[in-house]
Amino acid sequence: MALDLSKIVSQVAAMVARLRAESRQRQERLEHALTVLDRQDDIERLREKINASRTTWLVAGLVDGLGQCYPTPLVPADFTVIASDGSHIDVDRHRSTRCYLINIGSVTLHCGANPGAVLDSIPRLYAGDEDLVIVSPEQKGREQPIEGALLDLKRGVDECRHLVELAAALPADNPTLALLDGSLILWNLEAYADFVTEELLDRGYLSCLEGLRKLSQEKKLTLAGYISFPRSTDVVNTLRVAVCPKETVDSDRCPACETRECDALAGVRDRELFASLLEPGERSALFTSSSKIQQRYGPHQIHFFYLNVDDEVARVEIPRWVADDDGLLELTHAFVHDQCRRGHGYPVALSEAHEKAVVTGVDAENFWRLVEASLVEEHMPVTGSAKNRSKRTRWV
Repeated sequence: MALDLSKIVSQVAAMVARLRAESRQRQERLEHALTVLDRQDDIERLREKINASRTTWLVAGLVDGLGQCYPTPLVPADFTVIASDGSHIDVDRHRSTRCYLINIGSVTLHCGANPGAVLDSIPRLYAGDEDLVIVSPEQKGREQPIEGALLDLKRGVDECRHLVELAAALPADNPTLALLDGSLILWNLEAYADFVTEELLDRGYLSCLEGLRKLSQEKKLTLAGYISFPRSTDVVNTLRVAVCPKETVDSDRCPACETRECDALAGVRDRELFASLLEPGERSALFTSSSKIQQRYGPHQIHFFYLNVDDEVARVEIPRWVADDDGLLELTHAFVHDQCRRGHGYPVALSEAHEKAVVTGVDAENFWRLVEASLVEEHMPVTGSAKNRSKRTRWV
């Protein structure tokens, strides 16, 4: 039975009224944040205060300043953009067999005198015991099933691995942007045991980033992760540290404070802050993330900047080896902005990679039909759960 929308009309109206009431307060907090940012003239002192502080919220590390705005560099006459994106069919415990499928879409765009495009998708089925779980090498019998949120992370590793393959196949003469959708920081791994992090991050994702770094020494190759409509508050949290009257901020003990000046900035998003600072095409200063998982990234520590792409302010993440190279940093800025301009506000390479990768609900159902038909053909039992069978049967 379809959702009865008539039963939530009043709830939606109440939500809209609440949002309208909050909008003025949010605007006041944004104006206050801009004032605080404008007053930060001693960046080195603020940097030291950030390093000495302990907070429960992520605070952006300062690299080259706080409120700087950088215009869009010129795009080279000839260049290449490669991108990969993925989708998957998760393990379904109500089906007759445990397996999952990852479909990686990829795009190679050549721009300039000899334009061209190569679009592809590579589906891969994972069904072996070694594919379905990550096993602890030290604690016998301890394992972590690859499904749900962990499968999302596994797919991210596969996307990055495919990007390395695309980059390795390119000639060295054209400057190239390698582009991924979303964050380069595998945040969710913080919730898993160390043996899971070692498998997916150390031996997986970071190994891929190292492959791209080595290729960048042979070719003019840069890497970026693009986050549309970001919800992050790292830079605003830096301003919260700045306004705190204490020399060393300890947010766990902040309830003892009488003023709570930082609360006047709470709720403002970084994108709102930089929408007021950046002109179209401009990027912000560079920042670093204070995420705990970053301690394992080493030379690939993720830096980020905000970019005004007309319709929105996006967050662009890059590894340290890109941030430390002014030439690669400028190329990243120029290429990402050019991609957004061509894609009406969103990188066209990522949009096309997503279209090649997407797996619809119909695709998933056809996949399971193929699996079960193949089992029947080989005279193997097809024993799904009663719950799964009930979904296919109308009783009323």
